[in-house]
Amino acid sequence: MKKTFKIEGLECANCAAKMERGIAALDGVISCQINFMTAKLTLEAEDDRLDSVLEAAQKIARKLEPGTSIKAL
Repeated sequence: MKKTFKIEGLECANCAAKMERGIAALDGVISCQINFMTAKLTLEAEDDRLDSVLEAAQKIARKLEPGTSIKAL
């Protein structure tokens, strides 16, 4: 399943690149792309693992840039 999310509080392009790499490496992720200019995350993951992938992605985002949150569009 492919979905797009808004990343609130994203202020660093380097952090966005690190988030993208970290999220892409998660089990169940098929593809991951973060657009820093629009602060959007496009995530494709296995249908049955999307919730756990999103939870792990949230942890990665907060670790790299505290105060960020990933919200559904």
